[in-house]
Amino acid sequence: MTRLSSLGDIAQLKAMLSVKQPEKTLIVSHGTCGCSRGAEDLAQALREELDKAGANGSVRLRKTGCLGYCDKAPIVIVRPEGYFYPQPKPADAADIVQQSVMKGEPVDRLFLKDESGEPIRTETEVPFYKNQVRIIFGSNFEVDPESIEDYIRIGGYKSLAKAFTMSPEDIIREVTRSGLRGRGGGGFPAGVKWESCRKAPGDIKYIICNADEGDPGAYANRGLMEGNPHAVVEGMILGAYAIGATEGYIYVRTEYPVAVRVMKKAVEDARTYGFLGENILGTGFDFDIEINRGGGAFVCGESTALMASIEGRAGEPRAKHIHTVEQGLWDRPSTLNNVETWANIPHIINKGAEWFASIGSGDVSENPWGGSTGSKIFSLVGKVNNTGLVEVPMGITLREVIWDIGGGIKGGKKFKGVQTGGPSGGVLGERHLDIPIDYDQLVDVGSMMGSGGMIVMDEDNCMVDFARFFLSFLEDESCGKCTPCREGIVQMRHILETIQAGKATMDDLELLHDLAEVVRDASLCQLGATAPNPVLTTLEYFADEYEEHIKDKRCRAGVCKALTTYTIDPELCTACTLCAKHCPVGAIAGEKKKVHVINQDLCTKCGICRDVCRFDAVVLG
Repeated sequence: MTRLSSLGDIAQLKAMLSVKQPEKTLIVSHGTCGCSRGAEDLAQALREELDKAGANGSVRLRKTGCLGYCDKAPIVIVRPEGYFYPQPKPADAADIVQQSVMKGEPVDRLFLKDESGEPIRTETEVPFYKNQVRIIFGSNFEVDPESIEDYIRIGGYKSLAKAFTMSPEDIIREVTRSGLRGRGGGGFPAGVKWESCRKAPGDIKYIICNADEGDPGAYANRGLMEGNPHAVVEGMILGAYAIGATEGYIYVRTEYPVAVRVMKKAVEDARTYGFLGENILGTGFDFDIEINRGGGAFVCGESTALMASIEGRAGEPRAKHIHTVEQGLWDRPSTLNNVETWANIPHIINKGAEWFASIGSGDVSENPWGGSTGSKIFSLVGKVNNTGLVEVPMGITLREVIWDIGGGIKGGKKFKGVQTGGPSGGVLGERHLDIPIDYDQLVDVGSMMGSGGMIVMDEDNCMVDFARFFLSFLEDESCGKCTPCREGIVQMRHILETIQAGKATMDDLELLHDLAEVVRDASLCQLGATAPNPVLTTLEYFADEYEEHIKDKRCRAGVCKALTTYTIDPELCTACTLCAKHCPVGAIAGEKKKVHVINQDLCTKCGICRDVCRFDAVVLG
């Protein structure tokens, strides 16, 4: 392919590619979630069946990235019928090709079933997708992430043709008017940040994409990079033109090998086609992108630590009295946004600020801080029936996400809490289910948007243990540069472990609260400043659990072993021997037709007996 040399070449190439498309398309999800469950073998089997049917010329087998419904990956979709087949096996490939592809008929046995057992036949009928608004994630269904021509075919890089006829100031104004706020967690208005960087003195400026997604349970950025990398590249080109940058960096965490490979190919292809490099599309504008791999440090998600890492130094944050838009990478003006933020930019330029601002909540017509506009991708995980990546309009409630999209709590158990914002996010309870999800309201109740992690918990989760788990993670990830974070997180964890061991007093709760506030207010960067959120919110919203641990020496969830005792209710025990058969240490005595008893001296409190009992006879003491 020759390098495109003018803005008009984009529309011409799009028109040519649209004509070339076959009538039938067989989609196979091929992100990390799909590949871990055999997507490559499935795709190969489908390819072989297409060969046997002589259908390769009239049918396209498209390997996409993640399609969001990770719980059901790999996914096969047959178009134009839209047949949706979750988790088919290579052995099903013959039926899919012969019936659905060649004859247009469904393979009923492969469909999802609804609660009444009725088949859910097409992708538009799948409940997980029906309640989403897929502005940026929807393109994952339409493109092979390793094909730049696929991206151009669906309108990719079209925004450049429009943007290069606008002034940089007009682009910044459009982004500001859209109300787009940084999707990495800080929620700073993107247009305001861009304007500050453009006005900062200096001939050399940088554009940076933060793809160092280190939150446990969060993988939205990975899903975007693996599924639609050119959206990120296109957004960065627009940002570079707006602020006057000629160099850009994509900082990807090293634990994302597929994303690194796909992003590298996207950058190389964009360079080949003339979207990167010198004199882009004959406009005289020069800009190029380099891929950097992070070292796996969570703290490098913080802007100044990330920039230090790119420079080859230790990834440690610095004080924010000097802003990175003025002195960032190599002390030059730098604009950093995350993957999702950059992927939104082409849509805003193509469809306009008013369109974007009409989605979500709040009014940004006079104040870019006045609302939360557009959509947000969340990694919905934990004790919920449907897990995966969901894209929803800002302002939707937690209840709508967890029940309407997530399908409610697994096993019919009771909802207890949900953590938003990753390890530094707060834990919210049932009273918060109907608050709108936006930047400001989440902060008001002690949580945060973060990069989009959403971990759902049920009655079997212990909130004391949950707070301890994330403090342990943050303790390991703290760079150690400042004392409040380095020492304060360790001491908070020690107090929580004392509570779990049944050795704490109510005075320890007061000390824990005071310490959390000191760490929050005195830490150098946001890792330390937000680390106490899980502690402070569980102390406030689940105070009864803390008191139970201290006063009653009891963990209602059965997680804290020192406070847990399993006993068998003789009234409910049927002497079926299941618990005794499954006990790994032989702690349960009893025969058929004789009530069983647990030997507390031998019991390791693993809980297997309770899990296997069909009669709820094993109870927590």
